[in-house]
Amino acid sequence: MLSDKQRREVLDELEHYPTKQAACIEALKIVQKHDRWVSDEAIQEVADLIGMSAAELDSVATFFNLIFRRPVGRHVILLCDSASCWLMGCNKIRAQLVDRLGIDYGQTTDDNRFTLLPMACLGTCDRAPAMMIDEQLHQDLTAESLDKILKATE
Repeated sequence: MLSDKQRREVLDELEHYPTKQAACIEALKIVQKHDRWVSDEAIQEVADLIGMSAAELDSVATFFNLIFRRPVGRHVILLCDSASCWLMGCNKIRAQLVDRLGIDYGQTTDDNRFTLLPMACLGTCDRAPAMMIDEQLHQDLTAESLDKILKATE
C-alpha cells in the first residue's frame, strides 16, 4: 500500500509530464526509493494513479532492469559483465563477491545487507572492471579495493 508521502510524490511528479502515463518509470522509482522494491499491490495503486492498467505498468517495470519486482537488500550491487569488464577480470571480482558475501547473482545476504545482480553495461569500459553499489560507481576494481568498498558500505 502506498504511503501518503509516496502518493504525494507521484502526484507531484505527474506535473512534469505531458501525460500521466509518461511518468510511469519515475512513479515506479518513487515507490522503490521508499520500499526498495515494487510489489504487485504498489503496481496496482500506481497504475490507478496514472491511468494505466496494472498489466501495462508491470510490463514497463519488468522491462526496465533497475526496477526491482522482488525484495532486495539494503544495498544492491550491480556487477558489470560487459565484454570490457570480462576481459579485465570481472569474473575474479564476482568470485570474490560470492566468497565474501556467500551469495551469487540474484541472491541476498542473510542479514539483508546486499543483493548481487549482473549488469550488462555500466558505461565505463575504460575503467573496467566496474560495479555500482546503490548510486555509487566503483571502477578499476581489484581484490584489495573490493574488500575496502564492502567494508565501507554500511
